Amino acid sequence: MRAFVLSCFMLLVAAPATAKEQPPDLTPVHLGVGGQAVIYNLPLTVALEQGYFRDEGLDVKVIDFTGGGKAAQALVADAVQVVSGAYEHTLRLQARGQVLQAFVLASESPQLAMGVSSRTLANYRSIADLRGKTIGISAPGSSTQMLANRVLAKGGLSTEDVAFATVGTGAIAVQAMLSGKIDALVNAEPLISLLEQQQAIRLIADARTPAGTAALFGGPMPANTLYAKSTYIQNNPQTVQALTNAMLKALTWLHDATDAEVADLVPTPYLMGDAELYRQAFRNIQPSLSVNGRFPAEGARNALQALQSFDPVMAQRQINLQATWTNQFVDQATQP
Repeated sequence: MRAFVLSCFMLLVAAPATAKEQPPDLTPVHLGVGGQAVIYNLPLTVALEQGYFRDEGLDVKVIDFTGGGKAAQALVADAVQVVSGAYEHTLRLQARGQVLQAFVLASESPQLAMGVSSRTLANYRSIADLRGKTIGISAPGSSTQMLANRVLAKGGLSTEDVAFATVGTGAIAVQAMLSGKIDALVNAEPLISLLEQQQAIRLIADARTPAGTAALFGGPMPANTLYAKSTYIQNNPQTVQALTNAMLKALTWLHDATDAEVADLVPTPYLMGDAELYRQAFRNIQPSLSVNGRFPAEGARNALQALQSFDPVMAQRQINLQATWTNQFVDQATQP
């Protein structure tokens, strides 16, 4: 009898330890992105491919959209909980009554470039030559349109002087340029390098590096981030911290990685059939990647000024910049 009681006691003691050994249920997160295959979203891809999200106890389901504007709309509609996309959406949507906050910075430059068609604008001399022309963008309200608007404004044109065509970030955009359906294009890597390789475009603005970004925007321009509704961040701080931790691991990996290692890591379709082209594209944007995930206050001001320079809605609104970004979770992740 004594042996039986002792055996039961041992089972009761062992039960909690066994439960602790079971892995916790992964927290599901629906994450929207505008063109997952573009290098602009490379930190997200690295976090996924390296298993950093899963290591942090997350089950991230990516929903891919044609552009960042579409992903932002999905967040507002609660179709996704978090977006990997441009910081500027937190500003645009605050002006429209939506309070969003970015919580980890992946790139300090938009990683976008604008080129004119070698076919339809072979004699291009200045921004004025874009009057009456069609500019390809990834999606309405996306960062590609923002950069196009900035270029137009600096050249004395408005959005009313051109037409915009939605062409996405892949094969449709390439075909639109090669066929002459569009006269200019704003897009990301590796598509820009592909069109340059084919001598299909001539670049007139290049925000793939900090230097090119400063020339266009006057300083740093926070670009790719993870952002969410402020209410989601407040209600799910552990999930947001886990997302931040995973992205910082991805940025650390990218900081030390070679172009060959990056090309080997990403899914094969992302290479667009040319691994060397992808490696070149990565080299083009590597200087723009954040090394610590932190938001510079100056960058937020530059982003707002850029939007206000061509968007009358933004110019008329009082924007609380501090509400659109936070370094809280990055600070927590990097505490010794």
